[in-house]
Amino acid sequence: MATNREFLEYTLELLGDLPEITFRPMMGEYLLYYRGKLFGGLYDGRFMVKPVPSARALLPDAALEEPYPGAKKMLTLSSLEDRELLARLVTAMHDELPEPRPRKKKP
Repeated sequence: MATNREFLEYTLELLGDLPEITFRPMMGEYLLYYRGKLFGGLYDGRFMVKPVPSARALLPDAALEEPYPGAKKMLTLSSLEDRELLARLVTAMHDELPEPRPRKKKP
């Protein structure tokens, strides 16, 4: 089941305090980036983030689930209502996330 556009817009609105949030559609789902680093995504109507130490500390009760079969497990946010917590979460995660891989140039 793909994530609908309305859920993406709702999530982006909640993350509106962070000006450098971007997204990319990927096979019916959405990948979320902060300052160019992938921090999570929207999968089957679920907001999920990478399980880096700061995310685990801020979301100690979050379920660890696969976003899709065979994928690495991610933390699922059960409540999206706390905009301040979401901003703190994404900001705290940034330094722990890997730098994006350079894209190969097309010949």
